[in-house]
Order: sequence, then structure tokens, then C-alpha cells
Amino acid sequence: MKRSLLLVILVLLVFAIPGSVLAQSYLFEVPQASVDVYWNDDGTLSIYYEWVFDNHPSASPIDYIDVGLPSESYDLGSISAEVDGQPITDIQTSPYVQPGIALGLGANAIQPGQTGTVRMSIPAVSAQLYPDDAGDGYVSAVFSPTWFDKKFVNGNTDLTVVFHLPPGVQNEEPRWHSAPPGFPDQPESALDEENRIVYIWRNPNATSWQEYDFGASFPGQYTPPDAVVQAEPLESFFGTIGACATFLPGLICFGLVGLIIYASINSGRKRKLQYLPPKIAIEGHGIKRGLTAVEAAVLMEQPVDKILTMILFSTIKKGAASVKSRDPLELTLITPQPEGLYPYEIEFIQAFALASRERRKKLQDAMVNLVNGVAEKMKGFSRKESIAYYQQIIETAWKQVEAADTPEVKSAKYEEVMDWTMLDRDYDDRTRRTFSGGPVFVPVWWPRYDPSFPSQTGTSSRPAASTPSASGSGGGGGISLPNLPGSDFAASVVKGVQSFSTGVVGSLTDFTSGVTNRTNPLPKPTSTPSSTKWRGGGSGGSFHCACACACACAGCACACAGGGR
Repeated sequence: MKRSLLLVILVLLVFAIPGSVLAQSYLFEVPQASVDVYWNDDGTLSIYYEWVFDNHPSASPIDYIDVGLPSESYDLGSISAEVDGQPITDIQTSPYVQPGIALGLGANAIQPGQTGTVRMSIPAVSAQLYPDDAGDGYVSAVFSPTWFDKKFVNGNTDLTVVFHLPPGVQNEEPRWHSAPPGFPDQPESALDEENRIVYIWRNPNATSWQEYDFGASFPGQYTPPDAVVQAEPLESFFGTIGACATFLPGLICFGLVGLIIYASINSGRKRKLQYLPPKIAIEGHGIKRGLTAVEAAVLMEQPVDKILTMILFSTIKKGAASVKSRDPLELTLITPQPEGLYPYEIEFIQAFALASRERRKKLQDAMVNLVNGVAEKMKGFSRKESIAYYQQIIETAWKQVEAADTPEVKSAKYEEVMDWTMLDRDYDDRTRRTFSGGPVFVPVWWPRYDPSFPSQTGTSSRPAASTPSASGSGGGGGISLPNLPGSDFAASVVKGVQSFSTGVVGSLTDFTSGVTNRTNPLPKPTSTPSSTKWRGGGSGGSFHCACACACACAGCACACAGGGR
């Protein structure tokens, strides 16, 4: 009797205890997340999320995901989502995130110890833009990706945020805002399939429980006026300077402003030299072998004048051209052209058949095609691993030259691996150090590079010279008897890069910028945002919402996945 009574009491206690006490807690990781944000010309946002959830073995199933939205102006029926390719049909207004929606995973809930990929599409939600602090007719746009309650999520997240700016925005018009800590100082940029300018921020060590604000500004003409929130006038730039001077001596304050302006200008100049498309920087797996030295130079983002000089030497070595004059640089094209020229060598030669003005444009076209070709070859491969591989080839090439015990052997070995040694960032000084101690027996093609050097009697006008393989091996042309003092030889080779820069390329920054604008569209750096009383201007527009389950989220997006139910 006592045993039966005790059993009844235990059953009653079980039903009396709140379910939240007995239930397992939510605990998961988000190893990878991405969001594409489209700023549309009608003043709306299109948002596309993808999350990878790793549910903890001892946690509850992830059955609901609550996602915050920028505003309450959206069509619930247009929103779609899926988990592991299975449609999510339970999409409703979230009781925990305002404004926000809830995704009910139902039978496809991510079970304890399992991994699931959730994708979500929000075709149109009203965006709120604000006048930029600069007061130049620009509008400021800020977005904060959804984050989750810290008590439910742990571990790092490889987070990628992609801004697609409105259609029609031109390369030089937009500007990015300062990135959150842990993200690059400036985003990668590109063109998407709709030819929109794209800004890409990525941090492989972000967290899914932090708020990150990303922003950009663009001319107000690309969005409807009624999409721009008109707030009280902000303090002007000089007003901010005055506020600064109130707390700091004026000299220090203006000095800081000067440093900021200098850093901004310097950053913009460096950005113009970054011609690699972002897709090359997106890590794949494994090494891309078989690139030529010129293609490896592009992968390493070597200066354009050095790359063009490498192509100059390769065409001369192959007997496709000879230098007619070095200042200004003019080439004589040798006919018939040798077989086995690479496309970038052919375009290079074609450029020198044109007048100087058209030549510069043709060389830029050749560089664009070369960069895009390397990007295509690098698909699926790791840029980091590939660069390390080619760095080893460069070092091996130099060691072979430096280890040679006679001038004849050193000269022959250098001719074999010359194009790989040029990839060394210390190429100038290392060339001088290597050849300063004795004579250099010049290769048979040298007179085609140096018109002042006498051709060897009986030498063919186009001797065979093989192109080194990626391993640094391959036969070079024979060594001719004439020689130069090592210092003169080194100076002549190094001067080739300098001559190309001053005589053909002109301003390296301007020339490379013409390439960058097409391969990695150049954004316009923003000024440092001033402090404001509202979330607008240089730091972008935003609005606050009160979230249940302790998200404490800012208005562009907030969420508490699964938690609170």
C-alpha cells in the first residue's frame, strides 16, 4: 500500500514539474553561415541566408529557428525555407523575435548529434536607409546578420556577408563602412551575375552569438526618396572636430584627423593595386600545379609592371620579339612567330604593334584576360596552399643558382630558372648579390634584349629555348661566349622592370587601377563616421527591437534559434 501510494505521488510530481525544467536545453554550433543582402532599387531588401547547424549530442532537437527581420513590412507568404533540401512549410510570425518569423522544422528537426543545413529566402522586406554623415547626397545602409542567444550556441562560425548594391551603381561611387572586429579592414569587391557591385566580408573565426554591423553608402539617386529616413540634422564634420577639441588640445585633435585622412588615402591607393577577383581568395582544397611563372605571379598578386616584364623576357627568350630601343621601349616582332606561345604572350606582342596610346589599353586588356584565366584555373583549389607551393619553387630555383661553383654553370642555371627567380619579392637585391662577384656569360638571346650588346657571330636569330616547368627544370638555350661583369648584368635585368614601369605602364597605380576596375571592381573608401545620436550616417541606419529570449538585437536582424520554446 505504501509502495503504491509513493508511486502515485511520484507520477503527480512529474506532471506538476514544468516541462522546461525536465526538457533538455538547446545547445548547438554554427560552423558556417552566409547571408546575401540585395539592396534593391525599389527601396526593399532581398535576404538569402544559409546556416550549418551542428546539434550537440545531449541537446534537444532543433525544431524551430526564429529569425529577425529589418521591419514588419514583408509578405509572409513569399518567404521560403528548407532544411537539408526538404521544404519548410511551417513559416509563421515569431512569438519571440519582433519583428521576425519562425521556421518550424517539424519532422525534419535537426536531431541531437546531427548536422543540418538550413536555407531561407526573403524576397522583399522594407529597408530603412539614412542620409550619410558626409552630406553629399549619399545614403547609408547597414545590416546586422541574425545572431543567436549565447546560452544556446558555442564555437566559432565561418561567417560570410555579401552586400549586393542597387542596380546601376558605378564602380567609383559606393564606399564601405568600417568592418566589425575580426573582419578585413575593407571588403573584397566583385560584380555579381546581374552586374551589381558586390562587397564581401568574411571572418572564419566569427561567432554566432555576437552582433555584427556591416555598412555601405551609395548615391541616393539609386533608391526612392521615401525609403530614406529623414532624421534631425546631424553634427557636421567640423562640429565633430569642435567636440573633439573640447576634450583634447586642438593640435592633437587635428593631428588625429590628419592621420585618419592619410590612412584613408593610403588604403585607397593600396586597394587599387589589388586586382585579384575575390573568388580566387575563397579557399578551396589542394594545390593548383602546372601554372607558368607568369600565372604564379598573378596568383601572388605581384606588381603589374613586374608581370609584364616577365612576359617581355619570355617572348624574347622564345624568339618572338627583340628590343628595338629601351628608352622608350619599342619591340621588333620576329616573323614567323614561334609555336607554343601562351595567349598572354600573343596579346603582349600584339600590343607592341600598336601606337603608344592604344598599346597601354591593349596591355590592360591582356592583364585582365590573364587575371581572369588564373581565376578560372584556381577554381576549387586553395590559393594559400598553392602560393606556398610556388614559393618553394622560387626558393629552390635561387638555391640552384647560388650553389653553382663556376660562372659558366651559374649563368646556365640562371637562364633555366630566370622567370621563377623574378617572382622573389627580394628579386632586385638578390640578383645583385648573386652576380656581383664575377662575370656572367650571357645567354644567346641576350642581344635581342640589349640592343647595345653585340650579337654572337653565327648565332641563330631565334635559338631554341624551352620554357621552365613548374618544378624549375627544363633546358635553357646554350651559353654564348660573350660575358658581362656581374654587376652590369644584374643592373640590366633589374632595370628592365623599372623601364617597363616608367616607359610603358606610366603610373603603376593608374594602370593597375584600370585592371582592378574590371577584375575586382574598385570601391570608394568611406570617411571615418562621426559620432551620432542615432544609428545613421557613416555608421549606417538601423533601428532597435526588443527581442524575447535575450537577443537584445539591433533592428537589421536578430534571432534566437530554437531557444525559448
